[in-house]
Formats: sequence, C-alpha cells, structure tokens
Amino acid sequence: MSTVATCPTCGSSSKIKETNGVTTYQTIQEDDLIKKVGQLKKAMQKYKEKAERLEKQLKQV
Repeated sequence: MSTVATCPTCGSSSKIKETNGVTTYQTIQEDDLIKKVGQLKKAMQKYKEKAERLEKQLKQV
C-alpha cells in the first residue's frame, strides 16, 4: 500500500512518494480514496479473525 497524507499546499488527501530526498504529492481522487478505505477494512477484518482464532486456540490449551 502506498503512503497517504494531507498535502501541505492544498489540503487534499495525497499519495506521497520520496525520491532522492524530494517528497512528491499526488492527489487521490475520491474513488481511489474509497477503494483504499475498503482495502484497509478488509485487512483489519482478516487481522481480527486471525486474532480471534488464536485466542480460541490459547483458551483450549
């Protein structure tokens, strides 16, 4: 996943990329932002399910 931050110039959500010490900001369109939030939700759900499985295993021991 790319790093997302607020652009210091315009205040929009932007992907940031650092090359040779120079940081560049690329504005994220709303559709891209919605897709990123969806990806994060899926990742968190997988993490939650894995943690719950591990908790059950620990209780059985």
